[in-house]
Amino acid sequence: MRIARTTAEIRRQLKPLRSRQTIAFVPTMGCLHAGHMSLIEKAGKLADIVVVSIYVNPLQFAAGEDLDAYPRTFDKDATLCRNAGVDFLFHPATLYPKNGPTITLKATQLSDCLCGASRPGHFDGVITVVNILFNMIQPDFAIFGEKDWQQLAIIRRMVEDLQMPVEIVGSDIIREADGLAMSSRNRYLSDADRKQALALYQALRAMQQSALAGEKHVKTLKSVAQNILDAADIRPEYLDIRCAHSLTTKRMLNEQPARAFIAARVGKARLIDNMPLAFNTTPEPASCTEDSR
Repeated sequence: MRIARTTAEIRRQLKPLRSRQTIAFVPTMGCLHAGHMSLIEKAGKLADIVVVSIYVNPLQFAAGEDLDAYPRTFDKDATLCRNAGVDFLFHPATLYPKNGPTITLKATQLSDCLCGASRPGHFDGVITVVNILFNMIQPDFAIFGEKDWQQLAIIRRMVEDLQMPVEIVGSDIIREADGLAMSSRNRYLSDADRKQALALYQALRAMQQSALAGEKHVKTLKSVAQNILDAADIRPEYLDIRCAHSLTTKRMLNEQPARAFIAARVGKARLIDNMPLAFNTTPEPASCTEDSR
């Protein structure tokens, strides 16, 4: 495994390979866990060369968020990548000019809800750094986890709107044995927090099971989940059911793919999770509109 720490270095290393080999790219902020490793495994099945980046992107952290406290475990991460067969690890000190970038990208519509509603500018920072990384790596495939479904939807739209020559591949959420979604921020949880946090998965699972049993009213499904959160003394930042593609709100489940979304603070950690609901095993349509039936 080769480690590059500058833009010039990673470009020089990859340039002679592009004409004869395919490249799969996994962008991360480090503190790797089994969820990240599943992305790397998928990347290895898709392409000849696997590139992983580790960069804690300051543009996606607002004032008061955990940028400085975000765990940085490069040595351990590098060992995991090497053992997983990663070919190139890109670990830059910064991707921006000294005084910050003058030109950035801006996300609209898809970023106005869910995490974007409480973290203004967050997804602008995400797509700006992903755009920079895509320009550097020029991958054929880029793999993102479905745990941050909104991020995945926005990156897919960015690639479509800007006509980028890269295929975005989503990868299933990896969970602990009891269902809690794996996250770098889980390390912030105390033992008591960890038990409390399980209610997020239980609430989503209850909605999924209710939908499978025939419940179609979104208000009723959310009530089922809210009862579980109340019992665990969790006040969600959001609890919502939306179209899986466009993230527009839904009042009733129908043939269009839907997902349930949740975010909440548990102890010191802000946790997010999501889960498909009924009919979500069918191919996603080109777009969804608000369901008012």
